[in-house]
Amino acid sequence: MLRIHFTAEDWTRLRCAPRPSPVPELHAALLMLGAPHEGALFGRWRARTARALPAAAGPLADLVPGGSAPSFLDVLGGTREEGFAEIRAAAPELVRSELERVYAGRGPAPAWIRSLHAGGAEGWETLARAQRAAYGAVLAPVWGRVQDLHRAEFARHAVALAEGGPGAALTALAPGSRLRDGVWEWPSGAGEVRLGGRGLVLLPTFHWRGAPLVQDVPDRPVVVAYPAGPGLPPVPEGPGGPEEALAGVLGGTRAALLRALPEPRTTTGLAAALGVSPATVSAHTAALRAAGLLTTARAGRSVRHARTPLAELLLR
Repeated sequence: MLRIHFTAEDWTRLRCAPRPSPVPELHAALLMLGAPHEGALFGRWRARTARALPAAAGPLADLVPGGSAPSFLDVLGGTREEGFAEIRAAAPELVRSELERVYAGRGPAPAWIRSLHAGGAEGWETLARAQRAAYGAVLAPVWGRVQDLHRAEFARHAVALAEGGPGAALTALAPGSRLRDGVWEWPSGAGEVRLGGRGLVLLPTFHWRGAPLVQDVPDRPVVVAYPAGPGLPPVPEGPGGPEEALAGVLGGTRAALLRALPEPRTTTGLAAALGVSPATVSAHTAALRAAGLLTTARAGRSVRHARTPLAELLLR
């Protein structure tokens, strides 16, 4: 069980990341690529992603020889460049000690890792090339979708926080988790994390389905990356891809309507987004609702439509 200990000050420093962070999302995707479980759901995604990864990304595997990554990779950054720059700015003593930790008892490290350990330019250049190559193959094609999913998750968390307070908002993030005596307990994961006034950043990730990924670096807020979204990693869209295939099954307008709902919208809002009349939207939402792909709830004088889990899987 993972247990995260709050102090009174930590409750005032609890926040949800306002936008996705490319470097942690990339690392989550690479971890999922190597995870042995959930083959039935993730087999095709793993095969496609593995084929897309260029050889230049290969050195990243050298950083996790035993499945544990060095902590100097634990950064945020609002853009890919900011995240990579934070990694490059890591204290040399931290880089050395973390590389020694992950390679302890594992034999000689590759030459570029030894260069990185020594602070050599060659090691850092190899790491930068590998990160750029992996980002371009894994995240760049789906980054727009990741941003949409993050906005929807951010809004969901904000509503939970407003309606139930921070305790209810936290436990809503993870089924089975609970808050007891200032300790947030997760049924998955392991370890004790003491915030000690540093605060906590909640970071949804859309490429990882395992236990929460914890960044616990001294003198920084603790970051918990937790699985969010529909349950399957985003896939790129393009001619002949999922977008066109879905339109062939549902029709172009209904497929576009589903994709316009990363978060609930009113009939009027959907009409404006799709460039059709509210009456047309009502006809299509009725058909999608009957098929189990939409739910509709009244909000005052208007109604709000939302995708169902079945629709989320269909969009994948």
